[in-house]
Amino acid sequence: MHRARWTTIERELRRTGGALIAGVDEVGRGSLAGPVVACAIVMPPDSRALRGVDDSKMLTPLARERLVSQIIERALSLGIGAASAREIDRINIYHASTLAMKRALARLEISPDHVLIDGRPIRALGVEHHGIVDGDDKCFSIACASIVAKVTRDRLMASLARRHPHYSWDHNCGYATRRHIDALQAHGSCAHHRQSFVVKALIPGELVLEIIESPDAHHGTSEFPVDEPSM
Repeated sequence: MHRARWTTIERELRRTGGALIAGVDEVGRGSLAGPVVACAIVMPPDSRALRGVDDSKMLTPLARERLVSQIIERALSLGIGAASAREIDRINIYHASTLAMKRALARLEISPDHVLIDGRPIRALGVEHHGIVDGDDKCFSIACASIVAKVTRDRLMASLARRHPHYSWDHNCGYATRRHIDALQAHGSCAHHRQSFVVKALIPGELVLEIIESPDAHHGTSEFPVDEPSM
């Protein structure tokens, strides 16, 4: 795949000061089970982009597994952060995703000169950063972060599937497939399920649409009073 645009944003940032860029992305927002997982990664500024790196959603599982070892081997520093299903239920998925990214950044062993995140800027992130909409399709460092986060979470869900085989997490990674929904109806949920998500998933489709379209539905805000979580 032609990636002439890969390093355009990163090159401009390095030109204006500071060579070390951390790309940050998270995965698992829409899943019914398991944590949301984030990766922060600093790739060498003078290295060429790895062949095959792309937005993790555009890659096959086999391609992601092949690339992740190359990415980790080349990275100058890498941090993984997560927020559990219980935390997601308590503070909502928006705040939990931010918390996972903060934890990932806190685990970097070097201080980056710039931080790039996938999506719009997040005030609560607590560090100066640039939000890049569709960043995992535009920025090499964010794409690398998306692959590492995705593989990390997929491996975790496959491990959890061995303890909870009813839900087929080794195939659906916790997302709302028909088989997963059927298992929830037959066996109920477990401690790794996001109860706030499961309740909506089990409501008939018309009612789900009504909830989503309701003017009272929250949009990126918490249903609960939230103190800023510590890293």
